[in-house]
Amino acid sequence: MITDGFLFLSLLIAISAVLVYLEKRRGVRVFRFVPGFVFLYLIAALLNTIGVFGASDSITDVGGGVKDALLPAMIMLLLFQCDIRQIIKLGPKLLLTYAASALSILLGFVLTFLVFRGLLDPEAWKGLSALAASWTGGSANMVAVQGILDAPENVFGHVLIVDTIIYSVWLLVMFSSVTVSARFNAWTKADTSYLDVHSSATAPAATGAPTATGAPAATGAEAGETLDLVSLFRVFALGLFASAAATWIGGLLPEIGVVVTSTTWTILIVSVLGLIIGSTRWGKMPGSSEVAQIMLYIIIGVIAAGSDFTSLVEAPLYLLAGVMVVLIHLVLMVLYAKATKTELFSIAVASTANIGGVASAPVVASAFNRQLVPVGVLFALIGAFAGTFLGLAVGQVLAAFA
Repeated sequence: MITDGFLFLSLLIAISAVLVYLEKRRGVRVFRFVPGFVFLYLIAALLNTIGVFGASDSITDVGGGVKDALLPAMIMLLLFQCDIRQIIKLGPKLLLTYAASALSILLGFVLTFLVFRGLLDPEAWKGLSALAASWTGGSANMVAVQGILDAPENVFGHVLIVDTIIYSVWLLVMFSSVTVSARFNAWTKADTSYLDVHSSATAPAATGAPTATGAPAATGAEAGETLDLVSLFRVFALGLFASAAATWIGGLLPEIGVVVTSTTWTILIVSVLGLIIGSTRWGKMPGSSEVAQIMLYIIIGVIAAGSDFTSLVEAPLYLLAGVMVVLIHLVLMVLYAKATKTELFSIAVASTANIGGVASAPVVASAFNRQLVPVGVLFALIGAFAGTFLGLAVGQVLAAFA
């Protein structure tokens, strides 16, 4: 039994390193379908279930302290790739489609919770809010909302499993939709000519290619920089200092209700700061994505170590709730497409950007038109900023019904 906090954290980092090695260097096929951090969650939760991690103040203090320190830094560093100027260039129709996709998902969560609230854990609304943040942003947003709302580790484990299963199935559906694109566009009477403009206008946008872990690749090389000791120190220093400063400022601001806490203020501060930096040349500093991904693995490992598999009997209910959310999303987006005469490309990529994120939206976009890949990247980057706050908005509504 491990009761020492340092040994506990070291083991989680070692497991993460092995998973990343298997994914990046060995190219194990399973990681094409299931992200490495999901395996980390399952392994850490299993170790806790069988009693490897003992309940001790040392583990609680070290794990909680590291998580609180790294979470704001991770959010800010991931947003370095988000250039607001390129997003504005998408134009009103594409941005409206993305907004409609996100809102349909949020409405799906509210309606689903009203149906399932009597069957789920009393604090299930916190886990569903974290899942809403993931399905309008990404894994980092899900972790952020979990930290803000203090969702129970077991509930978080359920929604993480739901996230992985639904994402995999939904990605297959979005790929398959390419084959019916022409008939769908004829049914909605969509005008696709405006996409020709974006195929050339967005192509030069240096937003970074998506990586297998769901984050844009570092673009510092485009600015003439390389990933070296100086750049790594700069990223670590900026991320951790911003985290500390934002945490201090957030603690001075007033708390409002169950959602707007000191942690909420902290995440808001670093999100805005990351968005500002992302619109400058500093947003292209090398190493930001890589360091942020390391932080994400550590944070998820700490969360998972507080969970166990004894409550997995409730997981099918969460999966059923997730299916209901995406079905509501599907129906609403089809109705939106018909009412606004929107083509299938925008619907599919906006939906994938929400539920899948940067890792998958460009891939689905390329299935329709390779020249429109940057549209998928920019869609997903909107969610990288907005997902946390959309998840918290859902949490505020669900808390009122809980």
